Amino acid sequence: MNTGTEPTPAIAIGSGRKPSPALPKLRRFASDLRRDAFCYVFLAPFLICFLVFIVVPVAMAATLGFTSYDGFGKLHFIGFDNYIALFTQDIVFLTKALPNTFLFALIVGPGGYVLSFLFAWLIHQLPLKVRDYYTLVFYAPSMAGAVALSVVWIAAFSGDRVGYVNNFLLSMGWIDGPVVWLQDPKSLMKIMILVSLWMSFSVGFLAMLAGLQTVNRELYEAGRIDGISSRLQEVFYITVPSMKPQMLFSAVMTIVSTLKAGSISTQLTGMAVTPQYAGHLIINHIDDYAFIRFELGYASALSVILLLLSYFVMRFAYRLFNSKEEL
Repeated sequence: MNTGTEPTPAIAIGSGRKPSPALPKLRRFASDLRRDAFCYVFLAPFLICFLVFIVVPVAMAATLGFTSYDGFGKLHFIGFDNYIALFTQDIVFLTKALPNTFLFALIVGPGGYVLSFLFAWLIHQLPLKVRDYYTLVFYAPSMAGAVALSVVWIAAFSGDRVGYVNNFLLSMGWIDGPVVWLQDPKSLMKIMILVSLWMSFSVGFLAMLAGLQTVNRELYEAGRIDGISSRLQEVFYITVPSMKPQMLFSAVMTIVSTLKAGSISTQLTGMAVTPQYAGHLIINHIDDYAFIRFELGYASALSVILLLLSYFVMRFAYRLFNSKEEL
C-alpha cells in the first residue's frame, strides 16, 4: 500500500555519529604535503640529520634511563630505580655535582652574557676601521679552546716556581712557597670560572655585535626627543628591545656552552675526576658513569636530568626575550 511518504534514505539510518574532526585536518595536512613536496626535498638533509643525531639519541637516552645496562650484556628494565637512586643515594651528585653546576652556571652564565654584551657594545662605539681588530682579539680565545687551556692557563697556574702566577706572587712576597693551584680544591672552581669567562666571547658575542649594527639610528634621535638623556637609558629602552632576537640567540648559546663545560676541569687537571670533586659538574658525573664505570643506564638518567634542566632554563630565556605575540 502506498502511504504517500517517501522512503527514508539509507544514509539517514545509523548511529548518528559525526565524522571525526581530525579527518579534515589530516586531509588538509596531506594536501599541504603534496603541494609543498618540492620544499621538503630541500629540507630533507637537515631533517634527516636532526632525526638521526638529535631525536634518536635523545629517545635512546630516555629509554636507557629506565634500564640497567653496561654496554655489553642484556638490557634489564628497572623502571624509575635510576632516578630514585639519583636523588636518594648518589651522595656525589647531591653534594658535589649539582651544587657545583649551579654555582658555575649562576656565575659563568649571566657573567659571560653580560660581559659579551658590554664589550660588544663598547666595540660597536669604535670607528669602523679598528672594530674588526678588536672583535678578533675578543673572539680568538673561544676559537683556541683546548689549545689555550693546555698552553696558556696550565702554564699560568703551574704548581712550581716557574708558573706565571706563582712567580709573580713569590716576587711580590705575597706567598712563601709555590701553590699547586690546579690540585687545590679551594682554588680549582675559581680558576674554572675565570677560564670560562675568558672563553665566553664566542658565537653569542658575535651575534650581539651583529645585532647592534641592525638597530635603527633614528630610534635614538626619537628617544632624545621623548626625554632619554643618557647612554644607559638608550641601552635599556632602545638597544636591548631592538635586538631581542640576537639577545635570545646569545642566551641560548650561553646556556648550552655553560652546561656542557665540564671538559674544562678535565683539561686543566688532566684527571677525569678532580681532587675531592672540587670541579665536578653534572657533565663530569655523566662521563664518570658512562666511560669509566660503564653504567650506561644510570648515565642516561643523568643525561635526561641535564636535558630537562637545560630546557627549563631555555624556556626562561624565551620568556625573557620573546615578545608577547610570539609566546
